[in-house]
Amino acid sequence: MPHRLSLVDVFAETPFSGNPLAVVHEADGLSSEAMQRITRWHNLSETAFLLRPTIEGADYRVRIFTLSRELPFAGHPTLGSCQAWLDAGGLPQQNDEIVQECGVGLVRIRPSADGRLAFAAPPLRRAGSVEETTVQAAARQLGLAREQISAAQWADNGPGWLAVVLPSVEQLLAISPQRNPATPLKVGAIAFYDSGAAAYAVRTFFPDQQGTIFEDPVTGSFNAAAAQWLLQRGQVSAPYAVRQGQALGRDGWLFIDQSADGTVWVGGRALSLVAGETAW
Repeated sequence: MPHRLSLVDVFAETPFSGNPLAVVHEADGLSSEAMQRITRWHNLSETAFLLRPTIEGADYRVRIFTLSRELPFAGHPTLGSCQAWLDAGGLPQQNDEIVQECGVGLVRIRPSADGRLAFAAPPLRRAGSVEETTVQAAARQLGLAREQISAAQWADNGPGWLAVVLPSVEQLLAISPQRNPATPLKVGAIAFYDSGAAAYAVRTFFPDQQGTIFEDPVTGSFNAAAAQWLLQRGQVSAPYAVRQGQALGRDGWLFIDQSADGTVWVGGRALSLVAGETAW
């Protein structure tokens, strides 16, 4: 049976500047194998599949696939799926909040008056200090000297991110990662701006199934985890903005806020650029 298909540009203030996402609607009849095959064919970093919820209180369920595996959570598919669901006529049970079901459970999403969406950062599955040998491996993967990493922290909210801080945005943008490191890692690198509209810039790198390193244009999951870490350390104060994607010719913007109860919110614009129907 045909399926509605959406292409959404996430964390994009203007079209074709963020991270693209394919969203397949009403995907309950598709097997996991079919979802993985469709994802590989799209050849985007992730494809999301909308399904009926199975947990009380959820408005919809989403399954998120990379080119090699399913993820329990990812940021840009969360906002992109939500926008596609709303565009298709989805009506949330609450006026001021949408509730998504995914592999990590229920994720709260809220719309803002400026048209952006923001998700509540899920709790970290792994945090804390990083073994020195792992930091050294991360430096080698990024093509850096060990002394260029001023801080490191596990920042895993599902995908398995390791966060590192560099001394300058210039050094961040100059990163030339190894394509096939001996110990491939999912690494997000951060560097602070001295001034300007954004607090810091980010680049994120991940291995495929064969261990080859790729760069993600704009990464909601990493930025959610990094914000939790940096806010806790007192290195930033909310609200603030983050830029990502410049090294790939993109200009992604993420907007971080924190509510009174300590919840970190990761926001951005999700632009539905293509809507159609599959022929299969």
